[in-house]
Amino acid sequence: MALSQHLIDGFMARRTQLGLAIRVTVAATAAYAIATALHLLLPLWAVLTSLIVTQMSVGRSLKASRDYMLGTVGGAIYGGAIAVLIPYSGEVQLLGLLVLAVAPLSFVAAIHPSLSAATVTAVIVLLVPTMHHADPMTSAIDRVSEVSVGAITGLLVSFLVLPSRAVRQIRASAGHLLDLIADAFTELLAGLTRGRDSDALHSIQDGIGSAIVSLNAIGTEAERERAARLSSGPDTGPLLRTVLRLRHDVVMIGRATVVPLPAEVQVRLVGPLSDVSATIAAYMRSAAEALRSGVGAPAIRPVHQALERYANEVAAVRREGLIRGHPGDTAERFFALSFSLEQMHQNLGDLDRVVGEWSETSLDKPARVPR
Repeated sequence: MALSQHLIDGFMARRTQLGLAIRVTVAATAAYAIATALHLLLPLWAVLTSLIVTQMSVGRSLKASRDYMLGTVGGAIYGGAIAVLIPYSGEVQLLGLLVLAVAPLSFVAAIHPSLSAATVTAVIVLLVPTMHHADPMTSAIDRVSEVSVGAITGLLVSFLVLPSRAVRQIRASAGHLLDLIADAFTELLAGLTRGRDSDALHSIQDGIGSAIVSLNAIGTEAERERAARLSSGPDTGPLLRTVLRLRHDVVMIGRATVVPLPAEVQVRLVGPLSDVSATIAAYMRSAAEALRSGVGAPAIRPVHQALERYANEVAAVRREGLIRGHPGDTAERFFALSFSLEQMHQNLGDLDRVVGEWSETSLDKPARVPR
């Protein structure tokens, strides 16, 4: 019983990936069945195209379908034109046509990777007739037909079979990034009093970089879905910009916490800094959970209070001149830390607003117009 529950929990945790596996399977099977029923020359290309265009989200499937179809049609036209306008009768001439087809299309694909299918299509249009004794125009038409069947099938499956919207995925991705930022923030502030675990921090920073790349990609897909009116929900821009600014805040705090504070300053600030670290990290983790679950934004008042207490203590340290007599770079880092925390304070206020928007707006209804 425990093993069964563990397996169920594992599948639920990976339901997005499981949904993709099911969609890909259905798309490949349906594409083969349709291509066979239509008596297409090479059903293989319909199946492969369906695999390519069936992506993690509807928005990504739209882009993959558009790019693959544009590349295929362009490659078919170019390859067919070369084969028709430049007749060949031997292997050497065919080799020359192959160079003429591959070289320019490869150059175009290097500039515009989304058109990489053009090169493959042109090669197929040129070479398949030599194997099946067909004319180039028929080869081009067959290729476009096969790819069209695969693209349409994959796109329909993405819409109809366990559809996964990027606008939903962005919640989980943004939440994961906020968790990583909270971990990095805690580790950095701890370094002011006890030193930092460099290995742990590097691991966290690497994870943040990868998560930002993923979040930006999902944000692009979500906006593509919104533009095509396939999903509703808030504009993804404010969420992406706010999380990215918080990431920049952590970078600035990292530069200000390269070495611990002077001992006499540590004594005064260790309590307020510990409170700031725990409160802000807890708030970001709560905001991450709010994004994932769709509940209301967490209370931000404890963050205001913790930062106010820290600011008051910093003001007292400055009045008492505890930072005087220390090297200039030490004073510079001391003031840079206060400035970075103030910037983070502002950005956390933006996060509170953005999480509220994403929590209050149902993904099945248009976003409410702010008053």
